[in-house]
Amino acid sequence: MLKIGLGIIGILLIGGIGAAYALGFIFNPSPNTPPPEKSVYEFTMKDIDGKDVKLDTYKGKVSLVVNTASKCGLTPQYEGLQALYDKYKDRGFVILGFPANNFMGQEPGTEKEIKDFCTLNYKVTFPMFSKISVKGTDQHPFYTYLTNKESNPGFDGDITWNFEKFLVGKDGKVLARFSPKTKPDDPKIAEAIEAALK
Repeated sequence: MLKIGLGIIGILLIGGIGAAYALGFIFNPSPNTPPPEKSVYEFTMKDIDGKDVKLDTYKGKVSLVVNTASKCGLTPQYEGLQALYDKYKDRGFVILGFPANNFMGQEPGTEKEIKDFCTLNYKVTFPMFSKISVKGTDQHPFYTYLTNKESNPGFDGDITWNFEKFLVGKDGKVLARFSPKTKPDDPKIAEAIEAALK
């Protein structure tokens, strides 16, 4: 009789937890719900120094948006990104770097540490922003926009690793997406940039 009573209590507890999860799901929309913004340039982000930057500052330019990390096997891509920036910046091209610690804790540092690391090791001069989450339940709305099927059809899908790249046109819409393993000096990236700058 005691076992039956404990079993009933267990079922009720589990049911209560299930109900709580259900209520949580109802009242806390999925992070994959597309944000209201219709363009990259409608977002305001904090730069690496903590200052608000309206991304429409880059309206009319071609942008390469990259989630970065300082302790990743792909971290040397910073060198290639800087070379790409140097090559095209005078023609209206910019790289926007967004440090993220979503993959194996490979970006553990503070904004100051990240800034110092990029400057000292790779002489980075392109705009860097404050650390954000690029996937998961705490995903930043900017990356929800980039990865959501409704807001960015054709280029949607979870960020797979550090140094995933989105090429954004002058109108703030995504033109291409490149995997983390696609190096900045890959001809495909140069071709896409050249086409977007015309």
